[in-house]
Amino acid sequence: MGALRILCRLITSEQNLRRLLARNQVHQNTRLWAKHSVNGTYSSGFCTSTVDYKKKKDAVQVNPKAKTKPHVIEVWRNMTVKELANTMDKSIDHIFEVFVYVDNSAPYRRPNSVIHNFAVIQETAKKSGFRFKVVPHPSERVVDEGSKHKDAVKRPPADPSKLVKRPPVVTIMGHVDHGKTTLLDSLRNTKVVDSEFGGITQHIGAFSVALQNKDRVTFLDTPGHAAFTAMRARGADATDIVVLVVAADDGVMEQTVESIRMAKESNVPIIVAINKIDKPQADIGRTKKMLLNHGIQLEDFGGEVQSVPISALKGTNLKTLVEAIALQAEIMDLKAEPVGYVEGIVIESRTDPGRGKLSTALVQRGTLRKGCFLVAGNAWAKVRAMFDDAGRPLNEALPSTPVEILGWRELPSAGDEIIEVESEKIAQDVMKFRQEQKKEQQVEEIKEVLERKSLEHQKVYQTLLEEKRKIGWYRFRRKGPREKEFVKKDEGPELNILVKGDVDGSVEAILDVLETYDEERQCKLSLIHYGVGMITENDIELASAFDGMIYTFNLKTPPRLMDLARQKSVSVKPHNVIYKLVDDIKDEVSSRLPLKKVEDSVGEANVLQFFEITDGKKKVGVAGSRCIKGMLKKSTPARVIRNGEIIYEGTVYQLRHLKNEVDSVKKDVECGIRLDKNDLQFEPGDIIQCYTLRDETQKCEWDPGF
Repeated sequence: MGALRILCRLITSEQNLRRLLARNQVHQNTRLWAKHSVNGTYSSGFCTSTVDYKKKKDAVQVNPKAKTKPHVIEVWRNMTVKELANTMDKSIDHIFEVFVYVDNSAPYRRPNSVIHNFAVIQETAKKSGFRFKVVPHPSERVVDEGSKHKDAVKRPPADPSKLVKRPPVVTIMGHVDHGKTTLLDSLRNTKVVDSEFGGITQHIGAFSVALQNKDRVTFLDTPGHAAFTAMRARGADATDIVVLVVAADDGVMEQTVESIRMAKESNVPIIVAINKIDKPQADIGRTKKMLLNHGIQLEDFGGEVQSVPISALKGTNLKTLVEAIALQAEIMDLKAEPVGYVEGIVIESRTDPGRGKLSTALVQRGTLRKGCFLVAGNAWAKVRAMFDDAGRPLNEALPSTPVEILGWRELPSAGDEIIEVESEKIAQDVMKFRQEQKKEQQVEEIKEVLERKSLEHQKVYQTLLEEKRKIGWYRFRRKGPREKEFVKKDEGPELNILVKGDVDGSVEAILDVLETYDEERQCKLSLIHYGVGMITENDIELASAFDGMIYTFNLKTPPRLMDLARQKSVSVKPHNVIYKLVDDIKDEVSSRLPLKKVEDSVGEANVLQFFEITDGKKKVGVAGSRCIKGMLKKSTPARVIRNGEIIYEGTVYQLRHLKNEVDSVKKDVECGIRLDKNDLQFEPGDIIQCYTLRDETQKCEWDPGF
């Protein structure tokens, strides 16, 4: 029993020793495996030990580092070497180094080389450690699904089965003071013309009128003044029918011809309303012939254009005109889609002191409701409220309905297209996209200017370089003094103005007139700022900084701001008629012009004979002459003309009649004339003119075209 007990102890000790040795061996293998895995090398023996080690409960496992996924780049066909380098964010030298290991890459050895072989692009990306995604060229790239709301565009044409009948949009056009607004007043029983300054329309108005047959017609009243060409063009583009108003006493005038041209360019049918037939000077036949001379084929002369003689003031034949409009609309079969996203056009925009930014719009498609999100040009809005032309609130606006929209974040420009979008976020994305597009366009314009100037500089530099090479570098000398780095500013007269108007269209018309200013040589006219809405403290501060004036159009300035303007010595000039505003600017320009010298002829004498007399010890030349015009006076400026050329200008020093010295000589009297130059040699036939100089204020010669 004792021997057996000793044998069991020996066996147990041996097993413990083996277990301990095995454990130490696994621990050493694990350390070696971790060390080699960090260095990126692995051994099958270590891996086997690791597998054994994983079976042990007390072992600790060390995981290798996870592999990083290669970066994905965008590539497209016909990339240049430079574009490929920019996409990888690598240098061009790196691309050329990789090309050494890429087949068929030999032809591409310049940064601007186009890689026509797409396999070269793929292999270069792979060997550079990139994954790639094939995309279209950036210039041809369509907005992807994730950013499809970057810009808003009109919907495709509607299904004809979804179209419903809509009221016609009729634009009243014609020459100024031919009765357009009076005609509209008679149709809608209002007195708009009485509220217009100067008796002329200076805004584009949109009105919905219910006719006697219960049909509704949307009328656009456009200005006839020459300064509002852009407004008339917008009215012609947004209309279905043009009613051309022509006064029977005046006939076809300048803006009548322009309205005809705009209607033809817009491919819009015309109905002629010959107005003021109640006047004694009215001549309907002559007016029709004048229209025929300008391409308007009336029905009386075998054409298709309807003509209705009317008197808008007395209401004569207005029913016939309405029937002609209804007939034309029925022939055109006007329809629109009342569902879906809204589309329209901005007719006018303005800033109201109490309600903020407003725009008059014409709905062309869909139904506009409160809460809709709209984009127009560089402005967007959430419709807070809508009003009709009478100021009544509206809950919805169907196609061909003029509506005033409240809720614009920025003021849209007249003529901008209105498109409805799904949400405020999409509207903001559209604004960002359009602003980026605008910036890119400005960058391209600046780039073109810089490239043009660079080419001009290169031409001058090459010419100078050739001259240096011909003469020699050391013999070449700069011609004339070195050019000044800072050119002295012209110190001539200058007028700085700031323009604020009630609506966007009026400001646009004023700016168009100011563009015609062409008298910079007389006085520089600078527009320092313009905008829509009442003047603000910032406007006054800006005008004061530039020593300028503020012109307001159809606006009332609060007394507080008028007091501030007086404190800052800023002149604020309100106007309600555009041509009076232009006349005021011309007067201000004229007041800044320097006085000019004006010559008034006093008399003229014909030299008959030359005498030479002695005065003390000097010999003096005297012209024996006869006064042939006006009167000769002593001490007046005079000039001597010989064969049509002036040979001397000076002063009459002395006049003698017979032997007496006199101060003046009348016409047809002979006399002796001595000028302030003693050695002047007169010849028979010379003309001596006496004149005076006076200062006269200059007038601005700017002609704005009306």
